Amino acid sequence: MIVLIAPEQDLPNEINILNQLFENGLEYYHFRKPDKNYNDHVAYLNQIDQEYHNRIVVHYHHELINEFNLKGIHFQEQKRIDHIDNPGQYFKHLNMFGKTISSSFHDPKTLEDCEFEFDYHLLSPVFTSISKAGYEGKCFDVNHIDKFIVGMGGINADTVAQTFKLGFKGIGVLGGVWNSKTPVENFIALQTVYNTSIV
Repeated sequence: MIVLIAPEQDLPNEINILNQLFENGLEYYHFRKPDKNYNDHVAYLNQIDQEYHNRIVVHYHHELINEFNLKGIHFQEQKRIDHIDNPGQYFKHLNMFGKTISSSFHDPKTLEDCEFEFDYHLLSPVFTSISKAGYEGKCFDVNHIDKFIVGMGGINADTVAQTFKLGFKGIGVLGGVWNSKTPVENFIALQTVYNTSIV
């Protein structure tokens, strides 16, 4: 599994690049735009080819799952803490049939102890972040945790193999694609290395 996180601020030609990434096999796009309101989210989604909507996971405005044929919803760490203790109530008005539910973690112990069964978990920072200054990697080893964990932070073609050795079952990337002058080519290179590294 390769998860691509959206750039926080819109980039020139972003939607066109995104559609090309989908064409080249991107299956998990995490739509994370904290500064966009509900209407901005709708406008953004409406620019993406509808055939790719079922590959998009929303971080904010989870009610979009009722309006668009999305892949699923994601809980940032604080939102998980605020809502997941009473999940039945939270999901009551969301059409979650066949959808994914994931969450972000920054500590392996918290992830291991979490009783809610997420479909997958994002854990960061594995390596020093490409997109966030001062976000030092911690080389988490999760081989002992029997959950589907996606490693994030400093992931690029050079760190994929090491990520698998640390016990991660998937990779998450942001800066390794979006901070490049050739994001589509970078994604394809990452995907190629990923496919040859799967254990």
